[in-house]
Amino acid sequence: MSEPRSAPTVGQVVLGRRLQDLRERAGLKREEAARVLHVAPATVRRMETAEVALKIPYLQLLLKAYGVPDDEADVFVQLAEEANRPGWWQRFHDILPGWFSMYVSLEGAASLIRSYEPHFVPGLLQTEDYARGVLRSGAIGQTSPDDIERHVDLRMRRQALLTRPDAPRFWAVMDETALRRPVGGPEVMRAQIDKLLEATELAHVTLQVAPFANGPHPGTYGPFVLFRFAVSELPDMVYSEYLTGAVYLDARAEVATHLEVMDRMAAQAATAQRTKEILRDLRKEL
Repeated sequence: MSEPRSAPTVGQVVLGRRLQDLRERAGLKREEAARVLHVAPATVRRMETAEVALKIPYLQLLLKAYGVPDDEADVFVQLAEEANRPGWWQRFHDILPGWFSMYVSLEGAASLIRSYEPHFVPGLLQTEDYARGVLRSGAIGQTSPDDIERHVDLRMRRQALLTRPDAPRFWAVMDETALRRPVGGPEVMRAQIDKLLEATELAHVTLQVAPFANGPHPGTYGPFVLFRFAVSELPDMVYSEYLTGAVYLDARAEVATHLEVMDRMAAQAATAQRTKEILRDLRKEL
């Protein structure tokens, strides 16, 4: 049986969907594909849903059974070998919850990331000291000082995607609460606001604050992130975190609801230009 792992890479998710499409185009059921491999149908399902790594010998047998030409099969296998390589974040596997590994993979592959954050500055825009203060508060559970520093390191490494040549568009809405809640003291907060102001100068970053004065809005249930991808095999996805885990939603109705809420919040929040003024005013108060 294929070996399970903490979370799939985006490449494995894409190839799993392609593998399912090839099987269906060949007119085979999972039970028939399973007989080719002499395994249970559940193994084929887990390969197609990226619950297990893609074993190359299994792939080669399936691609042949699906009638895929040799040259196309060779390319598929090459892509699978690349997708099976651990992501850079796997070096943090001992401190990284399995349910968050998938998030880091999706984040790195997205062409658009839209985030609503009611409690803290979004992780992609945090300074080291701010992140350290959040993590020391127990936001990720009880951790040792060494573990906290590794979490900070991971968070800083994630931010590199905003400065790479093919950076995704990042659009965040933050409640004013996230800026009013002191983390690490005035100096830390001033530096954090400076970093937010710097981020607003990036062409691919949009930051909006939802002021107290604007009243309640439809996103007050909790934070969530919406991902959009350039590859057709990956639908829009929503990530929603809770105290001990997270859920990933890709059903059209659920994603559409979250997208509508995000659009309504963006329309109700301060504009990007007004947000800059709010940040400058908050900094003067510190």
